Amino acid sequence: MKIVYKDKEYEVTEGMTLKEAFKDEIQNFDIDIIAARYNNEITSLNQPIKYNGKVDFIDRTDRDGRIIYIRGLLYIMSKAFSEVYPEVLLTVNYQLSNAMFCEVDNMAISEEVIKNVKNKMDEIIAKDIEIKKVIMSQEEAEEFYKKEATLKGRLQTDIDKDKVSLYYCEDYYNYFYGTMPISTGFAKFYDLCTYKDGFLVKYPSTSDPNSVPDIKHTLKLISAMEEYDDIYKIFKINTVHRLNKKIREGKEKELILFSEAIHENKITEIAQKIQNRENVRMVLIAGPSSSGKTTFAGKLGMALRVHGMKPVTISVDNYFVEREDNPKDEFGNYDFECIEALDIELFNKQLVDLLSGKEVLLPTFDFTTGHKVYKGNTLKLHEDEILVIEGIHCLNDKLTNQIPKENKFKVYISDLTVLNIDYYNRISTTDTRLIRRIVRDYQFRGYSALKTLEMWYSVNRGEQKNIFPYQEEADCMFNSSIVYELSVLKKYALPLLEEIDNTHKEYSEARRLIVMLKYFEDVNEKYIPNNSLLREFIGGSLFE
Repeated sequence: MKIVYKDKEYEVTEGMTLKEAFKDEIQNFDIDIIAARYNNEITSLNQPIKYNGKVDFIDRTDRDGRIIYIRGLLYIMSKAFSEVYPEVLLTVNYQLSNAMFCEVDNMAISEEVIKNVKNKMDEIIAKDIEIKKVIMSQEEAEEFYKKEATLKGRLQTDIDKDKVSLYYCEDYYNYFYGTMPISTGFAKFYDLCTYKDGFLVKYPSTSDPNSVPDIKHTLKLISAMEEYDDIYKIFKINTVHRLNKKIREGKEKELILFSEAIHENKITEIAQKIQNRENVRMVLIAGPSSSGKTTFAGKLGMALRVHGMKPVTISVDNYFVEREDNPKDEFGNYDFECIEALDIELFNKQLVDLLSGKEVLLPTFDFTTGHKVYKGNTLKLHEDEILVIEGIHCLNDKLTNQIPKENKFKVYISDLTVLNIDYYNRISTTDTRLIRRIVRDYQFRGYSALKTLEMWYSVNRGEQKNIFPYQEEADCMFNSSIVYELSVLKKYALPLLEEIDNTHKEYSEARRLIVMLKYFEDVNEKYIPNNSLLREFIGGSLFE
């Protein structure tokens, strides 16, 4: 077979694994290689070479490599628990910075427990034991699960798949969604520690792959996630398996009404907090891409009216600096996302004037010419009116540096998914937002899924720099996740993702999302109300 690696063509024997064929090349990397891209598809190093093509190797500094590193680490952790505490009921909950928060339902977590598990993990890692993928037919898997009486990988038999795969390491088996490292020796950097009523599995960042950083305590974010996690657990819809079961039982209308009620209740609670705090004259809303900010701002506005306040909106997008003054990024392109791209002096002057009862002449930014123009639009803020401002920098006090703190109420909004595929495989909040954006970009902007995926890295980079560092500055957080949303978004996103073939580097990401979406049962969207936050992405929203 002919395989291209780093623009050089290699002739290799058909059937050899990637690891065997490129043994010398893999050993030359400074950081351990953990997997490969074979014709733009993420695959194990034990993948047999079956066709001509191109290969690239990835380590834990790569986004996909990091995901595989975390997945393998969780696998080793679960194996260690099964050996030290075999009766344990373990759940991988959600990610906190560079760590995964896990809980045990039937046992208290102590320092001694963590020490014993970590010692076992160290032992497993030191042995460098093979992790082997075993594929069964659906019939074999059904019989296997009946005998074993286990939930490990049970979801796979609920969907239309010919094969079911489990990962084996010695006599331990479990289902983990996605590619796994080929042996346990990869996990050179990690730590375990108690946290709240559970524990953290800590791992390196992509920027510093050879150390385990301290955890940044995001207490408000954790609280927002735990609030939904508790609700979903009470109603027994905390996994895709349980969600699908309710849909098959004809309870989709109940699920939709339940999710909408959670949102309405939370928005009313936020409006009440704003009303109860004296001297608040403006509400500042920020959140990452596809969080549902437009619908949230509209719903919050209605709730504020119910509480006797009249919202008045100002668009930060009209306050860009003149194009010739706009900063540029490291590639020489205009950086429209940095805070220096905004005319903060003018913005603050007009805010101060508005809060003082003065009338101001509002600018309109002409993106074609790159200059502000004034079209006679004026605004005067009355006593019963409150400013509502939405933008990526709204949690950063630099944006409103002339406004006293007591006059501001900050809200952070994000799709903080707490639904798990199963007890060991979580759904990334970033993935949920990405699927929302793929659907919205196609519905309202005419972008293909490929175009959205091409832009996504840059979008994430902007969020990491301009939004996430300030999320704990919020006075309140709104979790815009919807328990059934992927069951609806699935039918829109799948055909768009399936258009991406393996000639594109985004193919591996598309395949990963396709596999995840196929786990979800379809939901009939006729029950989704027109004021639902989900309508912002699929269409038919009252707030468009």
